[in-house]
Amino acid sequence: MKFINEIWAFIPARSGSSLKDKNIKKLKGKPLIYYSIKTAFQSKCFDKVIFSSDSKKYIDIALKIDKDLEIHKRNSKISSATASEYSVFKDYIDKKDVLPLYFAHLRPTNPIRNIKTIKKVVKKFKKVQSKFSSMRLLNEMSKPAFWSCMVKKNKICSAINGDFDTSKYWIARQAFEKTYFVNCHIDLYKTRHILKNKNLWGNKVYGHIDNDNSVVDIDTVDDFHYAEYLMSKTFKKSKI
Repeated sequence: MKFINEIWAFIPARSGSSLKDKNIKKLKGKPLIYYSIKTAFQSKCFDKVIFSSDSKKYIDIALKIDKDLEIHKRNSKISSATASEYSVFKDYIDKKDVLPLYFAHLRPTNPIRNIKTIKKVVKKFKKVQSKFSSMRLLNEMSKPAFWSCMVKKNKICSAINGDFDTSKYWIARQAFEKTYFVNCHIDLYKTRHILKNKNLWGNKVYGHIDNDNSVVDIDTVDDFHYAEYLMSKTFKKSKI
Protein backbone atom coordinates (compact mmCIF):
# COMPACT_ATOMS: atom_id res chain seq x y z
CA MET A 1 0.00 0.00 0.00
CA LYS A 2 1.40 3.38 -1.06
CA PHE A 3 0.26 6.70 0.41
CA ILE A 4 0.54 10.04 -1.33
CA ASN A 5 0.20 13.49 0.21
CA GLU A 6 -3.20 14.26 -1.31
CA ILE A 7 -6.81 14.73 -0.27
CA TRP A 8 -9.57 13.08 -2.28
CA ALA A 9 -13.23 14.08 -2.15
CA PHE A 10 -15.68 11.20 -1.84
CA ILE A 11 -19.35 11.66 -2.82
CA PRO A 12 -21.55 8.62 -2.06
CA ALA A 13 -25.01 8.40 -3.63
CA ARG A 14 -26.92 5.14 -3.40
CA SER A 15 -30.07 4.60 -5.46
CA GLY A 16 -32.23 3.26 -2.64
CA SER A 17 -34.03 5.71 -0.37
CA SER A 18 -37.33 6.18 1.43
CA LEU A 19 -37.76 9.05 -1.06
CA LYS A 20 -37.48 7.45 -4.51
CA ASP A 21 -34.37 8.53 -6.42
CA LYS A 22 -33.69 11.24 -3.86
CA ASN A 23 -30.10 11.77 -4.94
CA ILE A 24 -31.05 12.65 -8.51
CA LYS A 25 -34.32 14.43 -7.76
CA LYS A 26 -34.31 17.90 -9.30
CA LEU A 27 -33.51 20.84 -7.02
CA LYS A 28 -33.64 24.25 -8.72
CA GLY A 29 -33.53 22.44 -12.05
CA LYS A 30 -30.48 20.28 -11.27
CA PRO A 31 -30.18 16.73 -9.89
CA LEU A 32 -29.31 16.79 -6.19
CA ILE A 33 -25.85 15.25 -6.77
CA TYR A 34 -24.97 18.16 -9.07
CA TYR A 35 -24.30 20.53 -6.18
CA SER A 36 -21.79 18.38 -4.28
CA ILE A 37 -19.94 17.45 -7.49
CA LYS A 38 -19.69 21.06 -8.68
CA THR A 39 -18.64 22.31 -5.25
CA ALA A 40 -15.92 19.68 -4.99
CA PHE A 41 -14.35 20.73 -8.29
CA GLN A 42 -14.88 24.47 -7.89
CA SER A 43 -13.29 24.53 -4.44
CA LYS A 44 -9.97 23.38 -5.98
CA CYS A 45 -9.17 21.74 -2.65
CA PHE A 46 -9.12 18.14 -3.85
CA ASP A 47 -6.65 16.21 -5.95
CA LYS A 48 -9.36 13.79 -7.03
CA VAL A 49 -13.16 13.66 -6.82
CA ILE A 50 -14.78 10.23 -6.49
CA PHE A 51 -18.44 9.47 -7.10
CA SER A 52 -19.67 6.26 -5.47
CA SER A 53 -22.95 4.58 -6.41
CA ASP A 54 -24.61 1.24 -7.03
CA SER A 55 -26.63 2.71 -9.90
CA LYS A 56 -25.50 2.94 -13.54
CA LYS A 57 -28.19 5.59 -14.05
CA TYR A 58 -26.71 7.72 -11.26
CA ILE A 59 -23.19 7.22 -12.57
CA ASP A 60 -24.20 8.29 -16.09
CA ILE A 61 -25.83 11.44 -14.70
CA ALA A 62 -22.76 12.20 -12.57
CA LEU A 63 -20.39 11.88 -15.53
CA LYS A 64 -22.54 14.29 -17.53
CA ILE A 65 -22.08 16.79 -14.69
CA ASP A 66 -18.29 16.35 -14.77
CA LYS A 67 -16.41 13.80 -16.87
CA ASP A 68 -13.31 14.10 -14.63
CA LEU A 69 -14.98 12.17 -11.82
CA GLU A 70 -13.48 8.87 -10.75
CA ILE A 71 -16.26 6.29 -10.46
CA HIS A 72 -16.60 3.78 -7.64
CA LYS A 73 -19.24 1.22 -8.65
CA ARG A 74 -20.35 -0.56 -5.52
CA ASN A 75 -22.60 -3.54 -4.96
CA SER A 76 -26.09 -3.65 -3.47
CA LYS A 77 -24.86 -5.16 -0.19
CA ILE A 78 -23.15 -1.90 0.79
CA SER A 79 -25.90 0.25 -0.69
CA SER A 80 -28.77 -0.70 1.60
CA ALA A 81 -30.40 1.57 4.17
CA THR A 82 -28.51 -0.23 6.94
CA ALA A 83 -25.08 -0.24 5.28
CA SER A 84 -22.56 1.89 7.15
CA GLU A 85 -20.70 4.77 5.58
CA TYR A 86 -17.50 3.05 6.69
CA SER A 87 -18.34 -0.02 4.58
CA VAL A 88 -18.55 2.15 1.44
CA PHE A 89 -15.16 3.77 2.09
CA LYS A 90 -13.63 0.39 2.92
CA ASP A 91 -14.87 -1.13 -0.34
CA TYR A 92 -13.23 1.69 -2.29
CA ILE A 93 -9.99 1.60 -0.27
CA ASP A 94 -9.64 -2.18 -0.58
CA LYS A 95 -9.58 -1.86 -4.37
CA LYS A 96 -6.72 0.67 -4.46
CA ASP A 97 -2.96 0.23 -4.39
CA VAL A 98 -2.30 3.96 -4.02
CA LEU A 99 -4.24 6.03 -1.49
CA PRO A 100 -4.31 9.65 -0.31
CA LEU A 101 -3.41 10.65 3.23
CA TYR A 102 -6.86 12.21 3.62
CA PHE A 103 -10.44 11.87 2.43
CA ALA A 104 -13.13 14.55 2.39
CA HIS A 105 -16.68 13.23 2.70
CA LEU A 106 -19.28 15.31 0.84
CA ARG A 107 -22.79 13.96 1.32
CA PRO A 108 -25.08 14.90 -1.60
CA THR A 109 -27.99 15.47 0.79
CA ASN A 110 -26.37 18.78 1.78
CA PRO A 111 -26.46 20.80 -1.47
CA ILE A 112 -25.65 24.23 -0.01
CA ARG A 113 -21.98 24.59 0.84
CA ASN A 114 -19.74 27.56 1.43
CA ILE A 115 -16.59 27.14 -0.67
CA LYS A 116 -14.66 29.54 1.56
CA THR A 117 -15.53 27.34 4.54
CA ILE A 118 -14.37 24.21 2.72
CA LYS A 119 -11.03 25.82 1.90
CA LYS A 120 -10.62 27.01 5.49
CA VAL A 121 -11.39 23.69 7.17
CA VAL A 122 -9.27 21.64 4.76
CA LYS A 123 -6.33 23.91 5.56
CA LYS A 124 -7.11 23.70 9.29
CA PHE A 125 -7.37 19.91 9.29
CA LYS A 126 -3.98 19.52 7.67
CA LYS A 127 -2.54 21.62 10.51
CA VAL A 128 -4.20 19.72 13.37
CA GLN A 129 -4.40 16.19 11.93
CA SER A 130 -1.41 14.92 13.91
CA LYS A 131 -3.44 15.29 17.13
CA PHE A 132 -6.88 14.28 15.86
CA SER A 133 -8.46 11.31 14.07
CA SER A 134 -10.96 13.29 11.96
CA MET A 135 -12.86 16.58 11.70
CA ARG A 136 -16.59 17.33 11.73
CA LEU A 137 -18.42 20.65 11.41
CA LEU A 138 -20.93 21.71 14.04
CA ASN A 139 -23.87 24.02 14.57
CA GLU A 140 -24.88 25.20 18.02
CA MET A 141 -28.26 23.82 19.10
CA SER A 142 -30.94 26.40 19.83
CA LYS A 143 -32.06 24.28 22.80
CA PRO A 144 -29.67 22.25 24.98
CA ALA A 145 -29.39 18.54 24.25
CA PHE A 146 -29.92 17.96 27.99
CA TRP A 147 -33.61 18.79 27.51
CA SER A 148 -34.04 15.75 25.24
CA CYS A 149 -36.08 12.90 26.66
CA MET A 150 -37.41 9.40 25.97
CA VAL A 151 -40.57 7.60 27.02
CA LYS A 152 -40.27 4.20 28.72
CA LYS A 153 -43.48 2.49 29.84
CA ASN A 154 -45.30 5.83 29.58
CA LYS A 155 -42.75 7.51 31.87
CA ILE A 156 -40.47 10.32 30.71
CA CYS A 157 -36.75 9.92 31.28
CA SER A 158 -33.63 11.78 30.20
CA ALA A 159 -32.28 10.86 26.77
CA ILE A 160 -28.79 11.52 28.13
CA ASN A 161 -28.65 8.70 30.68
CA GLY A 162 -32.16 7.32 31.14
CA ASP A 163 -32.61 9.18 34.44
CA PHE A 164 -36.29 9.50 35.48
CA ASP A 165 -35.50 12.45 37.75
CA THR A 166 -36.05 14.99 34.98
CA SER A 167 -36.30 17.97 37.34
CA LYS A 168 -32.51 18.33 37.22
CA TYR A 169 -32.64 18.75 33.43
CA TRP A 170 -35.76 20.88 32.93
CA ILE A 171 -34.18 24.09 34.03
CA ALA A 172 -33.07 27.28 32.26
CA ARG A 173 -30.90 26.63 29.20
CA GLN A 174 -28.32 29.09 30.53
CA ALA A 175 -27.49 26.53 33.22
CA PHE A 176 -26.03 24.14 30.66
CA GLU A 177 -22.93 24.17 28.53
CA LYS A 178 -23.51 24.75 24.82
CA THR A 179 -24.40 21.65 22.81
CA TYR A 180 -24.05 21.09 19.07
CA PHE A 181 -25.26 18.96 16.18
CA VAL A 182 -23.14 17.73 13.28
CA ASN A 183 -24.17 19.64 10.15
CA CYS A 184 -22.53 17.39 7.51
CA HIS A 185 -21.10 20.37 5.62
CA ILE A 186 -17.95 18.29 5.13
CA ASP A 187 -16.18 15.53 7.10
CA LEU A 188 -12.41 15.02 6.91
CA TYR A 189 -10.73 11.66 7.57
CA LYS A 190 -7.24 10.21 7.83
CA THR A 191 -6.88 7.19 5.58
CA ARG A 192 -4.45 5.39 7.88
CA HIS A 193 -6.92 5.76 10.74
CA ILE A 194 -9.70 4.18 8.63
CA LEU A 195 -7.46 1.22 7.80
CA LYS A 196 -6.16 0.71 11.33
CA ASN A 197 -9.30 1.33 13.39
CA LYS A 198 -12.00 0.17 10.97
CA ASN A 199 -14.13 3.29 11.39
CA LEU A 200 -14.27 6.79 9.94
CA TRP A 201 -14.15 9.14 12.90
CA GLY A 202 -12.29 7.62 15.84
CA ASN A 203 -12.30 9.03 19.37
CA LYS A 204 -10.33 12.21 18.74
CA VAL A 205 -12.68 14.13 16.45
CA TYR A 206 -11.84 17.80 15.95
CA GLY A 207 -15.02 19.86 16.23
CA HIS A 208 -15.05 22.93 14.02
CA ILE A 209 -17.91 25.25 15.02
CA ASP A 210 -19.43 26.27 11.71
CA ASN A 211 -22.87 27.67 12.70
CA ASP A 212 -23.93 27.84 9.06
CA ASN A 213 -27.60 28.84 9.01
CA SER A 214 -28.09 27.38 5.53
CA VAL A 215 -27.52 23.80 6.69
CA VAL A 216 -29.95 21.26 5.28
CA ASP A 217 -29.88 17.46 5.23
CA ILE A 218 -32.38 16.33 2.61
CA ASP A 219 -34.40 13.21 3.36
CA THR A 220 -38.03 14.18 2.64
CA VAL A 221 -40.07 16.23 0.18
CA ASP A 222 -40.37 18.94 2.85
CA ASP A 223 -36.57 19.04 3.07
CA PHE A 224 -36.42 19.69 -0.68
CA HIS A 225 -38.85 22.58 -0.30
CA TYR A 226 -36.77 23.98 2.55
CA ALA A 227 -33.58 23.70 0.49
CA GLU A 228 -35.28 25.54 -2.39
CA TYR A 229 -36.28 28.28 0.04
CA LEU A 230 -32.71 28.59 1.36
CA MET A 231 -31.24 28.63 -2.13
CA SER A 232 -33.62 31.39 -3.17
CA LYS A 233 -32.32 33.65 -0.41
CA THR A 234 -29.26 35.82 -0.87
CA PHE A 235 -26.35 34.62 1.25
CA LYS A 236 -23.16 36.60 1.62
CA LYS A 237 -20.98 33.68 0.69
CA SER A 238 -19.69 31.72 -2.26
CA LYS A 239 -21.95 28.84 -3.17
CA ILE A 240 -23.29 27.00 -6.22
